[in-house]
Amino acid sequence: MIILASSSQSRKIILEEFNIDFMQKNVDFNEEIIGTTCPKTFAFEACKGKFLKALQEFGTHLPILVADSVVSVNNILQRKPKNIQEARDMLTSQSNNEIKIITAQIFKSSKIEVYDISCANFNFKVFDSLDMEHYLESNLWKDKAGGIMIEGFHQKYIIQRKGLLSTARGLSIEKFLPFFEII
Repeated sequence: MIILASSSQSRKIILEEFNIDFMQKNVDFNEEIIGTTCPKTFAFEACKGKFLKALQEFGTHLPILVADSVVSVNNILQRKPKNIQEARDMLTSQSNNEIKIITAQIFKSSKIEVYDISCANFNFKVFDSLDMEHYLESNLWKDKAGGIMIEGFHQKYIIQRKGLLSTARGLSIEKFLPFFEII
């Protein structure tokens, strides 16, 4: 049994897809205290902060898995949009552009502690403005870095992808599967 220290539905679904025995528990870490705007550094600092908070709250009797994802567009950090206008601005910057989805993750058990930062790159064609407005109205962009839903709205606009799809969904599960087996 693993503790998934995250409220992310996407991460929950990924673990279920791989038949990982887990319980999901949220940790309350204030990402606003992170001073950097460098996307890769931000993802790592947020993940590390959540990890330390999870250790404090849940102890070490069960393995802990923590992750954080951000989006980088032209090396500009995109976190979770706070409102529909911010989501619209983020999507507009992603349209007809290359983006990077960066996922930092930490797994700790009594036998091992593993840190990983992965990146998935996507090139998108121009987003249809009416389609984008329907997506914004759906609120599916909420609680997603950059408002990105790679398995939903964004999927039809992908021209090219480099990297794991799971990284873009918020958890590079393939990288951690071997470590889950030695719990």
